[in-house]
Amino acid sequence: MSVSKKELVDTIHNELQVTGTPISKAQVAAVLERFGAAAIRALEMGFDVPLPGLGKLKPTERAARTGRNPATGEPMSIPAKRLVKFAEAKALSEALNG
Repeated sequence: MSVSKKELVDTIHNELQVTGTPISKAQVAAVLERFGAAAIRALEMGFDVPLPGLGKLKPTERAARTGRNPATGEPMSIPAKRLVKFAEAKALSEALNG
């Protein structure tokens, strides 16, 4: 099960209202969109992206390698690829695992 963008915006909006920070749902959605765009730019440049209280997104590279075609069993070349890995924060790990 996953949380939808609307549910995330609603949750953040409600929590900010409780803490006395009036911000509209449209503003919350705009901040999330801008954060996503900024995170993509940072990852493209090779920088880690912190997710406060959760962990970090880290850009990594997977080297080119030889694999096997599952249908025919013949060797095939798999090109190098850039990936994003998530490194969880200690607080998140403890919250999930008690």
